[in-house]
Amino acid sequence: MLAGTIGSHAAAAQPLAPEMPANFKKKGEFPQVTLTVNGIKIAAEVAATQPDREQGLMFRSSLGKNEGMLFIFDEIAYHCFWMKNTEIPLSIAYITDNGTITDIQEMAAETEDNHCPTQSGKYAIEMAKGWFSANGIKAGMQMQGLPR
Repeated sequence: MLAGTIGSHAAAAQPLAPEMPANFKKKGEFPQVTLTVNGIKIAAEVAATQPDREQGLMFRSSLGKNEGMLFIFDEIAYHCFWMKNTEIPLSIAYITDNGTITDIQEMAAETEDNHCPTQSGKYAIEMAKGWFSANGIKAGMQMQGLPR
């Protein structure tokens, strides 16, 4: 009986895995676009609808080299991000309507901290953590190939 009690306690203490929504998209199911910044091509999945933006890169375990997710918003505003249910650390670049990168921030996995830009914009792109600095990409540079 004691073993059963210990077993029950251990099972109850384990966190439940988050449940994925019914309309959850897997890698390859998002529209794709090729972007260029500082001469480097990026294969970006596009999140342009509210459900796609809310899902983002949740539940992904990795990103390939030069792969990321481009977020496109309907309005130019201060769009903040968080990392709930996001298993990999990411870097985010916030981008104006004309393609200028305004901010680059590092985001830790599985956190609910808000990451907000210093200027309003229409786009943001998430890449593997450290990708922008490793490729010499800084605020003020132009992202090319953005869908309008």
